[in-house]
Amino acid sequence: MAESTLERRERLLGPRPVTFYDDPVHLVRGAGTKLWDKDGREYLDCYNNVPHVGHCHPKVVEAIAKQAAILNTHSRYLHDGILDYADALTDTMAAHMSAAIFTCTGSEANDIALRMARAVTGKTGVIVTDHTYHGNTMAVSQLNSKYGAPEQWGNIAYVPAPDSYRLVDSDTWAGHVRHAITELDEKGHGVSAVLICPFFANEGFPDLPTGWTNPAIDAVRGAGGIVIADEVQPAFGRLGTHFWGYEKAEIAPDIVTLGKPMGNGHPVAGLVTSRDVMEAFREEYRYFNTFGGNPVSMAAAQAVLDVMRDEGLQENADSVGTYARKGLQDLAADYEVIGDVRGSGLFFGAELVLDRDKKSPAAALTRQVVEGLRQRGILMNSIGIFDNVLKIRPPLSFSRADADRMLTELSHTLQEVAP
Repeated sequence: MAESTLERRERLLGPRPVTFYDDPVHLVRGAGTKLWDKDGREYLDCYNNVPHVGHCHPKVVEAIAKQAAILNTHSRYLHDGILDYADALTDTMAAHMSAAIFTCTGSEANDIALRMARAVTGKTGVIVTDHTYHGNTMAVSQLNSKYGAPEQWGNIAYVPAPDSYRLVDSDTWAGHVRHAITELDEKGHGVSAVLICPFFANEGFPDLPTGWTNPAIDAVRGAGGIVIADEVQPAFGRLGTHFWGYEKAEIAPDIVTLGKPMGNGHPVAGLVTSRDVMEAFREEYRYFNTFGGNPVSMAAAQAVLDVMRDEGLQENADSVGTYARKGLQDLAADYEVIGDVRGSGLFFGAELVLDRDKKSPAAALTRQVVEGLRQRGILMNSIGIFDNVLKIRPPLSFSRADADRMLTELSHTLQEVAP
């Protein structure tokens, strides 16, 4: 018998390689918001933020091919592409956020951010939530209480993930952060930084009031720490109302880390910070990344910014996201399992519950919905503290017609698994 793709994958990539869905999708082509498998079946992509402006966007593809045919080398040689993109990127932020480092992955960017925090503060303690994900280098994996190393290092302090549906208030959360600061001080680490996604994406993107994190951030700053905003998921206009997640949350970060969406599938990532932080880092560490900021990566990243501007994709995220959330709210009138609808722009979803009054999580049911949608040609996934939140995060070219298709198939799936 011929070896299957899954069998070959396990043989070559090792045991238990991660795949989506009980019946993994074998993809061969993508365009815009659509994907096709090896049998020619079309899927609507409601999940992948890597193709930020759409799968295989022709202008991004053209920019990559054009630059690859001219020059690709590392940044120890001079080239204007890295400087032009750094200018364009920092122009979208506050004036003091004027210095950038480019990497290949968000993991690397967060790893550098931790080193920057240590260089600036002289301390090593880091505060994160207890249901987060910030990457997979040796250092950054220590932050991931759910996904990380078997044993976390002693300089990491966890605070409960925010939960707007179950009413965790700002002052209570700030109290947890103050306790974490005390804990790190008593261990001799001190606090170098709090590292958070401004949208708390992996925590289930709770619907928090503007400024909700401010008391906690004030406590961190009062203890001498800095603020790192991991924008890998909410950045580049995805939230519709704002270009950056930290703007929507009214957080003033010292470092902003970036990743997946920057190059629309090309491996581009990085961070932006102030000149002072950058100088402290450069004084303390000798850092170089062979592929970070190479001319082809910078061409891809610049093309993404250009396409976003030229095609009004932030505005599209705002209008289509509002439309889609209204559709989910309408479905909630028919399906008691939809306990909460929330999100912003084209990052939204619904929390599924067994009982609305008790707000009891329906994790198994949520997995059934995700699997049912996959069989209906709709790709999405689940996330959140209890893994019961439908996570909808499509390319920014997602249209109202796409939203209608998704909502129709979600209704059909709910009829089957949660009538």
